[in-house]
Amino acid sequence: MTETGTLTTPVRSPSAPPLLGGLGLFTVLLGAALPLIDFFIVNVALPTIGRDLNAGEAVLELVVAGYGVSYAVLLVLGGRLGDLFGRRQLFLGGMAAFGLTSLACGLAPSAWTLVAARVAQGAASAAMLPQVLATIQSATAGGRRAKAMGLYGATAGLSMVAGQILGGLLVAADIAGTGWRAVFLVNVPVVVLGLVLAARAVPETRSQHPEPIDTPGTVLLALSLLTLLAPLTEGRAAGWPLWTWLSLALFPLVAAAFYFVERREDRAGRTPLVPPSLFALTSLRRGLIMIVPFSIGFSGFMFVIAVALQRGAGLGPVAAGLALAPMAVVFFFTSLCGPRLIARYGTRVVTAGGLIQVVGVALITLTAWRSWPDLGMWELLPGAAVAGAGQALQLPVLIRIVLSEVPAARAGVGSGVMATTQQSALAVGVATLGTLFLSLVPGHGMRDALVTTLLVQLAGVVLTTALSLRLPRTVG
Repeated sequence: MTETGTLTTPVRSPSAPPLLGGLGLFTVLLGAALPLIDFFIVNVALPTIGRDLNAGEAVLELVVAGYGVSYAVLLVLGGRLGDLFGRRQLFLGGMAAFGLTSLACGLAPSAWTLVAARVAQGAASAAMLPQVLATIQSATAGGRRAKAMGLYGATAGLSMVAGQILGGLLVAADIAGTGWRAVFLVNVPVVVLGLVLAARAVPETRSQHPEPIDTPGTVLLALSLLTLLAPLTEGRAAGWPLWTWLSLALFPLVAAAFYFVERREDRAGRTPLVPPSLFALTSLRRGLIMIVPFSIGFSGFMFVIAVALQRGAGLGPVAAGLALAPMAVVFFFTSLCGPRLIARYGTRVVTAGGLIQVVGVALITLTAWRSWPDLGMWELLPGAAVAGAGQALQLPVLIRIVLSEVPAARAGVGSGVMATTQQSALAVGVATLGTLFLSLVPGHGMRDALVTTLLVQLAGVVLTTALSLRLPRTVG
């Protein structure tokens, strides 16, 4: 198989050998890193954005929530469109749109313009990200797939920590006077590079039996996620008006309607947006159940620690970002050992990772209680390093487990479901743990609010560790 003059590649048949080479894998992993980095990169930039654009707390919440909600709502649809029209095509289109919307964020003249650009950026991410896992599932096999999935998991975890560090560095660097705008403008040259590489190195794959878009399912899923995520992310900053409670009350009704519509489509032999039969796969079902508390705790911690270090401990954006550098470094190197450990010990590696993370979060909690407000990279280093090692032994393995039994024909649907679950949980984590922390600060002070929130996260890590005992013993 060779490329044509227009740099397109043929559609891979089910019996064809793997087509995703090293450069192609690097390119799709770059595409996976960008949306996750941009979810976290604004955490340390929010105070600067607020001052520069004269934005209140509720609007700043929307800068984060607008991206996260649109991203989560459209992920499954993005996966289905890739199955239908070609994953490489959607990857290229999504990446180009991500670059343009990043430029719009960086040039935004007002807070509300920035919010609108962030919503559009989230939609672009939803078109791009599902194609990454679906391409890996469809264009690799055997050991190559296991290695690629391990690298994807490592990229996902590292991107979430690196985004916060990079955000602090870019804001402080104030490149050419851009200030906070650099956290968005930096995406533009990266996207240009990614588009050039993707056009040359990423093979085209799609479902061999594509189904039409499930319009009722798409609408109901979007409404389900909106009725849950919108009030959770905006409720506290808006003062919990009536619409937030009505929306939360509506969520279970819309979610139930979505389930029954999808089950009807599945039983009729059609392919719904999220086939309920997919959840018959034990590995997918139990892996997703674990990803939820893991992601809630991860994103909640990242948001809370960014606020506490800047508002409470008085650190600048660089110091606040670098405080998590030990977590990122240890995560990266530990994740490289993951595949060998999994091959030897199976999914008990996840349980071990959970226990290690318990120790790490406990150390961070103890440090916050004893050393406040003298918190920085050196004070947090022991706990952050241990927690990073524990996280690295969980997230990459969980992603492999979730998708291990998903058929290649449903790779887009499976990756969309996994990414939607993870992204929704990340948004819920910021909303719930962030709300808890900010609500406790006025009455209890910054230190006690931070310690209490960390203890809640610690309980979530214990839950995740217990759930890991129900995972399949081996990874396919």
